[in-house]
Amino acid sequence: MGSDSSRHDERSTIGLSRRELLRRSGCGLGALGLATLMADEGSAAERSALAPRAPHFAPRAKQVIHLFMNGGPSHLDTFDPKPELDRRHGQELPESHLRTERKTGAVMRSPFSFSRYGESGIEVSELFAQTARHVDSMAVIRSMHADVPNHEPSLMLMNCGHSRLPRPSFGSWVTYGLGSENRNLPGFVAMCPGGYPIVSTNNWRSSFLPGAYQGTYLDTQHTEVEKLIADIRNDRWSLEEQRRQLDLVGALNRDHAATRAADGALEARIEAFELAYRMQSEASEAFDLTRETQATRDAYGDTLHGRQLLIVRRLIERGVRFVQVWSGAGQPWDNHDSLEKQHRSLAESWDRPIAALLDDLKRTGLLETTLVLWGWEFGRTPVAELPALDGRDHNHYGFTCWLAGGGVRGGTVVGATDDFGFRATDNPIHVHDLHATMLHLLGFDHERLTYRVAGRDYRLTDLEGRVVPELLG
Repeated sequence: MGSDSSRHDERSTIGLSRRELLRRSGCGLGALGLATLMADEGSAAERSALAPRAPHFAPRAKQVIHLFMNGGPSHLDTFDPKPELDRRHGQELPESHLRTERKTGAVMRSPFSFSRYGESGIEVSELFAQTARHVDSMAVIRSMHADVPNHEPSLMLMNCGHSRLPRPSFGSWVTYGLGSENRNLPGFVAMCPGGYPIVSTNNWRSSFLPGAYQGTYLDTQHTEVEKLIADIRNDRWSLEEQRRQLDLVGALNRDHAATRAADGALEARIEAFELAYRMQSEASEAFDLTRETQATRDAYGDTLHGRQLLIVRRLIERGVRFVQVWSGAGQPWDNHDSLEKQHRSLAESWDRPIAALLDDLKRTGLLETTLVLWGWEFGRTPVAELPALDGRDHNHYGFTCWLAGGGVRGGTVVGATDDFGFRATDNPIHVHDLHATMLHLLGFDHERLTYRVAGRDYRLTDLEGRVVPELLG
């Protein structure tokens, strides 16, 4: 199991690991799965790296959706209102509230109005008025903080738990711990329209975890399944011909594994072959949005993010364990200037689809077991970067994200920043704490979900992290 450092080296009563026993028997895990692909579904699933597994304790959530607004939206203009910015607009910020190496301008008020929503009365910007209909299902964290104000290390911290060293992504840890509930689709999907974001595939890498747990990338600027997923179809051979080809590959790999120690890269490649073969039938159906009613498509909107989030719902319905959705390949929320115009445009593209997704998850009951995170790498400063007072710089000292569903205590605000929204002051929550809490909701003790490599046990939260009880329902 994925419960501790012995998961991948569990000893039998005769002193052999299961992996060693399989190796001496003449087949690695991946080759074994390949050889039995056409056999009984139950027994084949048991031998798959992505077969469903139980966590440490009863989970509240079983799946994760991460809506990643890369570039860093301004918390001060979305979910963390600060009246003091209105009062001090155009003035210098007190030195006691702001220490930064970057040259910045004066205090900048939010150009957007805030209103109270739901029974909880949580204040949300006009930018997300439709999403705010679900505020009673959300835990809004207003005291997030990260390590540095730079995109690359902050992206790595939020996605992989470490800002500098190559580590497995959050989605990889979740699929490593839980497997997937659909053998014909990837367990972990990463959608980013227009190509890779900053630091590329490192955002959904499996690193030292087996390659079967890495994210499968979809370029969601496309609508045809053949362009969404590279090489989804084989135009040269029929499924029967491919089956014979895979059988041959399986026989060769068994011969290869019989004389060599278990090879994680080989097993990952075999797992990918298996998955690619099975996906040819199910992927086309999962990504075919014409199967949805016109009313549903209208609710999400015939837009890039509308299509993305409708696909997300269809993947979650089909048992995909972890789906990450990106704003785009560049830094669309990184508004150092023209913030009012750009934030408004970006929010308009996301607000309606997010609300429709939450509507659908509630309607189908999936929100009870699906943990939704709306978050990114850092926030933005309360002062303008330029004298024009129309944009904000990076700010890792304090920012906001929200969680919904999956056992989260809805209708609550956790933590706070100072009067200007610069620094987390009340119940500061580090990215490690966020990860520890999400893993807890998924049924894992974050200190026990480990993987031994290079002589030590590694985990998503490194050597830190605490579960935040205020976030638990």
